[in-house]
Amino acid sequence: MSAGQNLILWALTVVAGVASLIALIHAAIQRQDAFPAVDRQSKVIWVALLAGATLFIWFFQAPSLLYLVGVVAMLVYIVDVRPRVDAIQGKSWFKKA
Repeated sequence: MSAGQNLILWALTVVAGVASLIALIHAAIQRQDAFPAVDRQSKVIWVALLAGATLFIWFFQAPSLLYLVGVVAMLVYIVDVRPRVDAIQGKSWFKKA
């Protein structure tokens, strides 16, 4: 691989790793009852999945299969679970004026 390709893969790993860490922290600080209330897995399962995803992303790095598994788990949480958990608790990352 060229230096440019290595730099791009490193940047993808850092961005995905930071996003996964933020998702893990978000899941860890939410109420326990919010997850089943939105018909999703329990908080314990999501925290464990996101902890594993974070480790996969940082230790296996792009473009390995385990890296991709970690990225998919993190994206499912950020795109699907997080908005529902926030909505049921009346929270919003971006308040509309």
